[in-house]
Amino acid sequence: MNSVFLSRLASTVVLWTVVCWVVFTANETGLFAFVGIMALVALAEFYRMLAAGGQPHFRLTGLLCGAGLLLYTGYALKSGGGAKAGDVEGVALAAVVVAILLRQLFRSPITPDAIPAVGNTLLGIGYVVVLFHFMNKIIYLTPLSESGMVTGQFYLLYLMVVTKFSDMGAYLTGTAIGRHPAIPHVSPNKTWEGFGGALVFSTLGSLGLLWLMASRLPLLNVSHAIALGLLLGFAAIIGDLVESVFKRSAGVKDSGRFLPGIGGALDLIDSLLFTAPLLFVYLYWLEQF
Repeated sequence: MNSVFLSRLASTVVLWTVVCWVVFTANETGLFAFVGIMALVALAEFYRMLAAGGQPHFRLTGLLCGAGLLLYTGYALKSGGGAKAGDVEGVALAAVVVAILLRQLFRSPITPDAIPAVGNTLLGIGYVVVLFHFMNKIIYLTPLSESGMVTGQFYLLYLMVVTKFSDMGAYLTGTAIGRHPAIPHVSPNKTWEGFGGALVFSTLGSLGLLWLMASRLPLLNVSHAIALGLLLGFAAIIGDLVESVFKRSAGVKDSGRFLPGIGGALDLIDSLLFTAPLLFVYLYWLEQF
């Protein structure tokens, strides 16, 4: 138990040290590298789960397409800003679909699993890469500083803190007082008490970070912090449950062993896959109105 705790603590310290460094130094390369590495490792873990469950897919093609999608759309965001990247993202997604269909076209012989192979490969890219790419989109949602530095990375830090507060609240509350299973067919250990704790912790985390960093989060006020605390907390719960469905279907406990004491990269970002698009839409709406 002690060794597991120490491994988890060490992984957590290293991870948050890297996150804080790239955020507070506004290191664009570091931000893209962090998002890209986590997305591709998580995608590889997703395909590994498919393999464990006997599901057909094109692992190498999917990983190459995922990497290409991240690089191309990332370059579009950096060079043109978030407002001009939409068309580029659409073209990139179309190219990914065509590439995977071509992979199936040249696969011989044609077998009954052709459609599932294409669908599963695309599912991995959509579920992991496309959703996690909203982390990059958040960085460029707000205008650059007078010195040309990005400013949206502080909303990225806000996103990660609130999401992880939700995860922590669900675990601590569920462990301490959880008595009533919420969705036992998906995850027997998830309780209604844990869900309530997730929302309370995420809201407190949202308000706390706004209090600490109000000047870095100019789009938000107390009302927005409460609303986002609840919305992101709920989305984090859904993200965790969705991954639980995939793991249960594949018959695996963890997605991988990327982080000692924590588990796989997908285990780490599963809730962020749902909170990142939600925060992007919310902030985009605030900027428009």
